[in-house]
Amino acid sequence: MENLNWRKSSYSGSNGGTCIEVAKAAGGIAVRDSKRPNGGHLEVPVEAFRAFLVGLKEDVV
Repeated sequence: MENLNWRKSSYSGSNGGTCIEVAKAAGGIAVRDSKRPNGGHLEVPVEAFRAFLVGLKEDVV
């Protein structure tokens, strides 16, 4: 298993809220639930994750 460097948004407080964490992975971008760090993760291609972020910024997702 890869040793991933997980990050979460600076907007996420330290109060354990509902957040996702992301990491750069060999297969693209890894995403996991911050409340369940050992619960597995999903890997998506970089371009798909980029399109998702653009959609969020444009309020279409």
